[in-house]
Amino acid sequence: MSTSYLSAVWPAAGRLEGRLPLSRDQWMLLMAAVNEIFLGLDIYLAHSISGTIVPNEWIPIIFGPLAGAVLLIAGLIALRNRPLATVLATTAFLASIAVGLLGAYFHLLRAILPYALPGQRVSIDLLVWAPPILGPLTFSLIGLLGISAAWVEDPPDSGTLILFGDRRLQLPYSKTRAYFFMVGMGTLATLISSVLDHARVQFQNPWLWIPTLAGVIGTVAAVALGALDRPTRSDLTLYALSMVLLVFVGVVGAVLHIDVNLTSRGTLVGERFLRGAPVLAPLLFADMGTLGLLVLLDPRERKA
Repeated sequence: MSTSYLSAVWPAAGRLEGRLPLSRDQWMLLMAAVNEIFLGLDIYLAHSISGTIVPNEWIPIIFGPLAGAVLLIAGLIALRNRPLATVLATTAFLASIAVGLLGAYFHLLRAILPYALPGQRVSIDLLVWAPPILGPLTFSLIGLLGISAAWVEDPPDSGTLILFGDRRLQLPYSKTRAYFFMVGMGTLATLISSVLDHARVQFQNPWLWIPTLAGVIGTVAAVALGALDRPTRSDLTLYALSMVLLVFVGVVGAVLHIDVNLTSRGTLVGERFLRGAPVLAPLLFADMGTLGLLVLLDPRERKA
């Protein structure tokens, strides 16, 4: 791909894209680092609802900011020693995948009744009110996304990763297509989490269906584009608009959640923000939309 998908959608973006300080993969790595930090914060707020954080619940709270710091340091090291930075980042991302899978396992245990009668061990009500099973898997998604971004693909969009000692690993998909699939899976996880959260209030407010619709559109658009070897400009335009929609819905949702948590006089009460509508949850839509837009950037590495 000689030009970026972003230029195909918006020709004037080519000039702006050249002025960006980072390459596409570098933006992805920066987003991964920021996401690790905010995941730790979000999980701290979620685990604080019970009033007591048990030892297992401290794992993601501590890991998130720690992994984010390690990735930021790896980014600085990459300016002088790319191989060392790649190993450091890959280690952090592998640990992130493990933390996500472990967290999903712990949440699943909370969503089942192992000693109940057959047919009653798992129910919709349990899944709705239990800790979100898919929530911890965000760590795993970040790990997969980060590992993809950490290794250089040469030639661009060939699916060939350059490993140590000039070894090459041929993947079934190019990085760009893999990114599309990961954005789709991340949007699907965000959609399911949103539906389960809003099911607790039985979708009493019709506006709650908007993030559901946006999530479906974003998921289908990303997965469909990943399945296409040579998407047309119309395909890319529809995809870009769906990502912009996710960003818009996420930001508006966060504002609405803040408004719901305010008192009738507009007073900030910490307890309402802790136990009320989660402020950071809608921003996952904006996060996935931003990642989706970054995929459209030029896949070529910046020359030192």
